[in-house]
Amino acid sequence: MNLSIFPIRHHGPGSARSLAGALETVKPDIVLVEGPADANPVLPFLAREDFKPPVALLGYVGDNPARASFWPFAAFSPEYVAFQWAARSGVAARFMDLPASATLGFERDDEVDSDLQTDPLRVLAEAAGYTDFERWWETLVEARGDSGDVFAAVLEVMAAVRADAPMAVGHEAQREAHMRQIIRAAQKDGFQNIAVVCGAWHAPRLEDLKAYPVKDDAALLKGLPRAKVMLTWVPWTHGRLSMHSGYGAGVRSPGYYHHLFTTQHHVTEQWFARTAQLLRAEKLEASSASVIEATRLANTLAGLRGRALPGLDELNEAALSVFGWDSDLPLRLIERQLIVGEALGEVPSDTPTVPLAQDLARQQRTLRLKVQPEQQELTLDLRQDHDLARSALFHRLNLLGIPWAQERSASGRGTFKEAWTLAWQPEFSVRLVQASRYGQTVADAAGAQAIEAARTGTALSELTTLLEAVRYADLPGALPAALDALDARAAVGADVTDLLLALAPLARLARYGDVRGRGGVVTAANEAPARVLRTLLTRACVGLPNAAIGLAGDAAQALQRAVDAGDASVRLLDAPDALAEWRAALLHLADRPEAHPLLNGDAVRRLRDSGELDVTEIEWRVSLALGAQRPGDVTAWLDGFLGHSAALLLHDSVLLELLDGWLTALEREAFQEALPLLRRVFARYEKPERRAIGEALRGGGRERGEVIQEMDEERAMRVVPVVLRLLGVRE
Repeated sequence: MNLSIFPIRHHGPGSARSLAGALETVKPDIVLVEGPADANPVLPFLAREDFKPPVALLGYVGDNPARASFWPFAAFSPEYVAFQWAARSGVAARFMDLPASATLGFERDDEVDSDLQTDPLRVLAEAAGYTDFERWWETLVEARGDSGDVFAAVLEVMAAVRADAPMAVGHEAQREAHMRQIIRAAQKDGFQNIAVVCGAWHAPRLEDLKAYPVKDDAALLKGLPRAKVMLTWVPWTHGRLSMHSGYGAGVRSPGYYHHLFTTQHHVTEQWFARTAQLLRAEKLEASSASVIEATRLANTLAGLRGRALPGLDELNEAALSVFGWDSDLPLRLIERQLIVGEALGEVPSDTPTVPLAQDLARQQRTLRLKVQPEQQELTLDLRQDHDLARSALFHRLNLLGIPWAQERSASGRGTFKEAWTLAWQPEFSVRLVQASRYGQTVADAAGAQAIEAARTGTALSELTTLLEAVRYADLPGALPAALDALDARAAVGADVTDLLLALAPLARLARYGDVRGRGGVVTAANEAPARVLRTLLTRACVGLPNAAIGLAGDAAQALQRAVDAGDASVRLLDAPDALAEWRAALLHLADRPEAHPLLNGDAVRRLRDSGELDVTEIEWRVSLALGAQRPGDVTAWLDGFLGHSAALLLHDSVLLELLDGWLTALEREAFQEALPLLRRVFARYEKPERRAIGEALRGGGRERGEVIQEMDEERAMRVVPVVLRLLGVRE
């Protein structure tokens, strides 16, 4: 038997390029590749024309999809190159590592996670003075001139390293024993020229099969766990190649590696040509002369450092010097678009997967939604059936915990517009598998998940948010469960703060639900949010005055925020009876002297803004509040009453005079106690407002009591004819 061992670095373009030449030289009749042995049934997909890396082999436990692992492949991954070569050459190919059923069956992974073991060639490159493994690897290739010699040299080095390393135990020993067993099985099957492609760390333990008795390897593999595992291919991204799941070598520059692998000649020149093209597309200066200058600079830096070719460090330094000028923006663009070079792979449509993922893929095609890792902005017009269907899909996926689309602001809710940001992440494939326990279609799964969330939800705000999501996702079947849960939770003594915070989603649904209700939810269901809102509002109004009693400062501020949210919800609903009920509760709160003064003042302000209290009533309440014994209570009341606008003080001289008189009459100690809170209140106002208040109090040099000068009507009438002429009005 002729056994050829090719120790590679996972996702190494130098390894991949050398391996392709070495296989062509050796011409094996079977290729064995490190990877889960039970994935052989899905290997034929690798040879399909519609199979486009980066992709990943996904393995997950059937009854526990959260227990999953990925084995990623890029175009420059040596494993992928090996399988591609075998497919083109008509040569058999197999995986040879421990099956995923065993790997995922372990309760824990007891493999030692060291740099030397997970990426030994990078450690060797750093020991040789290289920060870039690929440059070191290319130096070895050029120095030896024969890729086979390179693999032999790496094998020799790794044999020396492992000779001084502790013996493999546990999971690592089982993996290597399984690989040796697969090699022996291939020999028994009649293959005589066997090529083995494996991580450099394992290579010395696979070369001499006689050094490891069959019975010892069999004993190591006895009793392996056998979880029921599903295996398939899923799209992957360059950005996820750094993950150490399955096998991942911590690739930090996949876009650059792809460039190295696919560029045969003039690697540096073509890199900077791509750089210039990118910068020009972003409206940044990048001339042909700059490309030449950057290439020369990178080559010079490499020469000064004793390197045959520039590495990524030299390329970045040259790019920063030539294209960066006084900004790091070009380098950040190069990092994102070229060095990482985010790309999403593709797998054939008939690749085995769960029905839920198939349904999502079908809807993505039907709704013409592009699946890509880069962020894309999408604005929907909910008056169009096509966009309405897109919106429902996005909301359903969010209910399932798959945030492919995240909502952003688009002129506020309640309009016919809805804006989203889309970005697909590979881990969503696992979440689809996990969500498949709820149903085989996105609609069924989202509906079942919503019903479960309604049954397990505890906070009212959580349940009303769920109700809103159910409506937006067009899931009428889940609506009764959400409403029932909401009623049940509200009936068991819900906190007033929780009641008030729960009103906002209901108010939005009651006001704008008809935008999405076309053909989705029946008319009775459209009225349900308003009915539930009134129930919650009544409970909140009854409990609010008492809830404001005996509160500490932090609790009072929390309740004030809830009151603000409840007030906004009632005003959004714009129902006269609801407004009357809410304002009656605020008036009751304003009349409770034992309530926290912050909430007393806040209630008076809201009643003032709504026109429920006239000027005389307001001035009386301000005078009453300013007469409190404790300055801290006065400042808390003013904190709630003054709010975030200085308009009242600027237009009501009596109130301003009352406040000024109270403040100037304070004793020194009381003044020092009140000052910090008053400064915080006035800090909310705009600078021109604060200046105007100061000018009004100063009176422009007039006597102290003259806060605002009376209007001189005779002088004011003199400008009327001029204004009328400017407006084109004839006298």
